[in-house]
Amino acid sequence: MGNKSTRDSDVSFIQALAEVLRDHDLTEVQVKREYGEADSLNVRVSRQQQQTIVQAAAPAAAAAPVAAPSAEAAPAASGSDDPASHPGAVTSPMVGTVYMAPEPGASAFISVGREIKEGETLLIIEAMKTMNHIPAPRSGTIKRILVEDASPVEFGAPLVIIE
Repeated sequence: MGNKSTRDSDVSFIQALAEVLRDHDLTEVQVKREYGEADSLNVRVSRQQQQTIVQAAAPAAAAAPVAAPSAEAAPAASGSDDPASHPGAVTSPMVGTVYMAPEPGASAFISVGREIKEGETLLIIEAMKTMNHIPAPRSGTIKRILVEDASPVEFGAPLVIIE
């Protein structure tokens, strides 16, 4: 078996993993392939905040360049204003799925421009089949909502901005 054809199939395999990640809205996929005693491929494809990151580790003797997924899978970050560093940012206390309303079809807990009081529910994060109501840490006005209904969220990710 030719070394170049193995590496070409590795690149195709990694690109296919990136597509699976995007198509199924996953945050991470990790696969290890054993080719022989001293030859393996360990691939971890993950994405954070709609960016796709590819990491691959291979023995130095079998190292090959890894093609990045297409540009549409990794949109550029929008400007330099990082919402997480905003003083009014409310960040996620856990990993889970965001729900903007108490149940499907109901009106959202919050909207941009709405005045809220400390302790009011901003949204729900489902983690391990438990619905966790996320309260407003302070009173103020909702300036930005940084997440979408039914989207995955990571620990520490900015959810909303309250001023």
